[in-house]
Amino acid sequence: MQMPEPDKAMLARRAEIVAALRDIVPGEGVIDAPEEMKAYESDGLTAYRTLPMIVVLPSTTAQVAAVLRYCHENKVKVVPRGAGTSLSGGALPLADGVLLGLGKFNRVLEIDYENRCAVVQPGVTNLGITNAVQDRGFYYAPDPSSQIACTIGGNVAENSGGVHCLKYGLTTNNVLGVEMVLIDGTILHIGGKHLDAEGYDLLGIIIGSEGLLGVVTEVTVRILQKPAVARAVLLGFPTSESAGNCVGAIIGAGIIPGGMEMMDRPAIHAAEDFVHAGYPRDVEALLIVELDGPAVEVDHLIERVAAIAADNGAVYNRVSQNEAERLNFWAGRKAAFPAVGRISPDYFCMDGTIPRRRLPEVLTRMTELSQQYGLGVANVFHAGDGNLHPLILYDANKPGELRKAEDFGADILRLCVEVGGVLTGEHGVGVEKRDLMPAMFTEIDLAQQQRLKCAFDPDGLLNPGKVFPQLHRCAELGRMHIHRGQVPFPDLPRF
Repeated sequence: MQMPEPDKAMLARRAEIVAALRDIVPGEGVIDAPEEMKAYESDGLTAYRTLPMIVVLPSTTAQVAAVLRYCHENKVKVVPRGAGTSLSGGALPLADGVLLGLGKFNRVLEIDYENRCAVVQPGVTNLGITNAVQDRGFYYAPDPSSQIACTIGGNVAENSGGVHCLKYGLTTNNVLGVEMVLIDGTILHIGGKHLDAEGYDLLGIIIGSEGLLGVVTEVTVRILQKPAVARAVLLGFPTSESAGNCVGAIIGAGIIPGGMEMMDRPAIHAAEDFVHAGYPRDVEALLIVELDGPAVEVDHLIERVAAIAADNGAVYNRVSQNEAERLNFWAGRKAAFPAVGRISPDYFCMDGTIPRRRLPEVLTRMTELSQQYGLGVANVFHAGDGNLHPLILYDANKPGELRKAEDFGADILRLCVEVGGVLTGEHGVGVEKRDLMPAMFTEIDLAQQQRLKCAFDPDGLLNPGKVFPQLHRCAELGRMHIHRGQVPFPDLPRF
């Protein structure tokens, strides 16, 4: 998409904003050269790209507060950004907005083993938290596949999960408190080291709010002791439907594994070619089931899982014999996304959640959609909690294939809602699912959600264009009924 040339008034305003931000964040804290801002033009959803007006990289909470206060007073839009691993376009910049990067907030501030928590800055990577506490036998439980790169601030924004969220919960179950700066520069401290805060659950509102309510500058996370024993078992099945049935049977038997992941044949072969994890190549679907706890309990549960798998038609069963083998089983799963990138020029990673009992039906219908659109799909997902990650394979160099992939993905997400699920499990709405929100929510539902945003950000300056499919002024939302015919957000610039 060719952008129009800026007029003199726009250039003058931009120069004024750059000068003001350089006063707040001196040195190399402000980037305004187009070639230097290219690194920020997209997040993990690389199908959409645009250059921000300005990039600012503060290093203290006081600087963040001053930047936001200036933007509030001068009605400048702000897009917060962590490591940029978002797969929903949550950190897609705006051509008329400031991109506020938090990469310099990368310190572990405190480790409190007595209270089993750690206080970290938002730019600390997910895996970095575990690395900071593992010498004492502790770890941070949520583990997205991108944990080596994604930051805790981004995890808070999207309520990220991971392979072990089935037993140990999402980000919202593992964060105890945050420091957050509002658009007017107000610094809030919500929650803390205690397990439950009094009053309204503001922490529950903030986690998963996708940067629409404020900018998080400090996070207090729960750390857990590593289980005494953890063993993983690979289970191969002749069909995806039989693997899906096994997932429901394991949970139905009252067994809650530490993690339970599923991959179909294309994903199995891609991961095995990439990582050499020892996956069987002659099965249509693979389950990775991890049991953890005391050794006696783990041994008993592995036997029960093996029996349940056999009852559901499993044709392959392999249990990890040591820690290195267990980690190798997981290495293949965690590398599935880059592995699929080796077999297709491009792929579109979806994220929807369904009731577990509908898994076989949804997998069958996804196969039908794949044939309908003429595009391949590799399935990798958190089977235990029904969080699907279909990877739609396409070639952006072929005219119309990106649009076809988007339409295919939209149909998958509509299917998730149709069977009683939701549009997202952990990637967030961002711009990717924004226009699908009416498939799940009524206008009244969406208006009520926007009223909450208005309470934090009355001028709509924080991450505008994300989550909500239509623009509404806060004053209009004071009425019970929304006027129809509002102007939707403009089309996204495509790469």
